[in-house]
Amino acid sequence: MTDAGARSTAPTIELSAQQYRHLDRVSKLLGVALVALGLEMGGDSLTGLALGLLGAGLALTTIFVHIDQ
Repeated sequence: MTDAGARSTAPTIELSAQQYRHLDRVSKLLGVALVALGLEMGGDSLTGLALGLLGAGLALTTIFVHIDQ
């Protein structure tokens, strides 16, 4: 069993609060741009769908970043 408070042994990258905010904003903006590009390419085409999914995934990446405050 593992402790509920135990941290993962995965490699970590330390970011300052300002660096995290910049990373978060850039990932969201690029994600929105990819979704818009996917819609422009045709939301019902394979390319449009792939770009939309990639954009949504990119926009959500910083949700999984743990911040120690």
